[in-house]
Amino acid sequence: MVKDKRIRVLIAKVGLDGHDRGAKVIVRALRDAGMEVLYTGIRQSPEMIVEAALQEDVDVIGLSSLSGAHMILFPRVMRLLRERKMIDILVIGGGIIPEKDMDQLKNEGIAEIFGPGTSLRAIAEYIRENA
Repeated sequence: MVKDKRIRVLIAKVGLDGHDRGAKVIVRALRDAGMEVLYTGIRQSPEMIVEAALQEDVDVIGLSSLSGAHMILFPRVMRLLRERKMIDILVIGGGIIPEKDMDQLKNEGIAEIFGPGTSLRAIAEYIRENA
């Protein structure tokens, strides 16, 4: 990444999850940290998220899930990114994700998963260091 370039982040609520307060808090925090943040809104399919990431030329995708469908939807996003050769995008996850699922999601390509209680500063720092 070029040092002067602003980090572009896409935050997406994947699947039928309609709870977006946490995602909106993340959006605001990352904007306050100097990043350019796009929020897709709720009920996004993996295909819609990947298409938006392509169209917006993002550096990072932040997936949020509180519905319990993360083991299906997060890997689907990663497969679609690989199919489109968009492997340079950092993908992170957040929401209510059981610890027992985290290793498998990381094996699928999710770089990091942030659960409830993670500081907003820690999320911004992780993105800044890894995007």
